[in-house]
Amino acid sequence: MQTNLASWASGTDLGNEADAILRRCVHCGFCTATCPTYQVLGDELDSPRGRIYLIKQVLEGKEPTQSTQQHLDRCLTCRNCETTCPSGVEYGHLVDIGRKIVDERVERSWGDRTRRTLLRKAMLSPMFAPAMRLGQSLRGLLPQALRRKVPERRDAGPLPQVGQHARQVLMLAGCVQPAMMPTIDAATIRVLDAVGIGARIAPGAGCCGAVSFHLDAQDEAVAQMRANVDAWWPLVQDGKVEAIVMNASGCGAMVKEYAHHLRHDAAYAQKAADIVALVKDVAEIVAPHAGLLRARLPAGMRAAFHPPCTLQHWQGLRPLSEQLLADLGFELQPFADKHLCCGSAGAYSVLNPDIALELRDRKLGAIAAASPDVILSANIGCIGHLQSGTDTPVRHWVEVVDEQLRRAAQG
Repeated sequence: MQTNLASWASGTDLGNEADAILRRCVHCGFCTATCPTYQVLGDELDSPRGRIYLIKQVLEGKEPTQSTQQHLDRCLTCRNCETTCPSGVEYGHLVDIGRKIVDERVERSWGDRTRRTLLRKAMLSPMFAPAMRLGQSLRGLLPQALRRKVPERRDAGPLPQVGQHARQVLMLAGCVQPAMMPTIDAATIRVLDAVGIGARIAPGAGCCGAVSFHLDAQDEAVAQMRANVDAWWPLVQDGKVEAIVMNASGCGAMVKEYAHHLRHDAAYAQKAADIVALVKDVAEIVAPHAGLLRARLPAGMRAAFHPPCTLQHWQGLRPLSEQLLADLGFELQPFADKHLCCGSAGAYSVLNPDIALELRDRKLGAIAAASPDVILSANIGCIGHLQSGTDTPVRHWVEVVDEQLRRAAQG
């Protein structure tokens, strides 16, 4: 694709990056076939190719409008188009650039701005956890639309003493997962303990930055990235941990991009690159020990595995995860359109509920045809979103493995 950047963009870091990405696009349109929003809306401007044109026009000097902003907002950032693209277009990075530039030039309505700010601050607030516990205690009385956003609370159970293990890893505290589904972190600690790995959370580490980054606060997100690097760095530098383990693929995908987002920061660029080299999804850590665990697990559970977009398209870990689950004894049931987004996409399901619910129902309809006993996934957002539309249990796979190990230990 030929480009002619406006003077304000030419020669800048963002302009140079965007220009390099744009020039790789050959207009082939393969991306439209795998874009969820294009499949739902049928509008070329709600496809990756259409959004690429919109961003190109802005970078070449055309003034963006609220319509431009809306089309970029509707992108789920699932990156399915990147998996499909034969030219290696880094669409995810391009749409990040486009959103930042457009948001600086197009003022959102008061209502939209307020909703995004409140959503971001609420999810990052220390009051989120007590508010979630209150909502869970009153869940049966809540309106249906709100009830489906509040998962049932389950007991996290006791945690083992992990300091005796020679192998040690760090876990990300995160922002919403400990409050909404504390069983995921607890299960991760117990499963890693079962294979001889101690997992702990570094003091000072918090949200990965994804919430702020995708809700018009990219500078705030970068500050959160630096804070996490600062929290992890002393332990990483001393060689006390072998990995930073992620059990939410959305967080893992974001942390694996720290080196990209901090590449122009002289004080953090190398540290971020070293951190990224240690980041592993929990499936990557557990996979070499599947045989050890398999001997203690029952066989025959019919399961459908929904691979989150941040797992399969951002990180390329769908094959490893599915092989791990098969090695652990799950009977994985195939279903149609496994590559498509379920519609969760972080805060997307709140900001674009109609599209999100249509994508959710499509996904659940395909899964229902496989008649699984349980739906497994690897990201809290997908788990909560899918569970809101089905009576079939939707769980993080590590929770189910943990439950089976605990039952086996009890005889």
